[in-house]
Amino acid sequence: MLNNVIIFVLSAFLGTEVLSKVPQTLHTPLMSGANAISGITLVGAVVAAGMTGNAWASWIGFGAVVVATINVVGGFMVTDRMLQMFARKKNGTPSDVDAANATTPTNGTA
Repeated sequence: MLNNVIIFVLSAFLGTEVLSKVPQTLHTPLMSGANAISGITLVGAVVAAGMTGNAWASWIGFGAVVVATINVVGGFMVTDRMLQMFARKKNGTPSDVDAANATTPTNGTA
């Protein structure tokens, strides 16, 4: 049990150190992808909650399932919001990003 606690604490420090080095421009895409991938955590929580006969461990497993579900759904919501920023509008007009990058035609006058 003590070994598991030590590994958890060291991984928390390591994760904090690694994420503090990520530039602000990459933070949102990195975290949304990581949250979406954390569906593996959800599967692990379901397996851990079902493998025990102890009621206390089952409640902890249920809490892990709830928190992992919130994490996965939040990751997909952030990713969807980011993708909407780059999508074209419904009526076919370019988005603000396309309008800012478009070149304006000239009619011979400067």
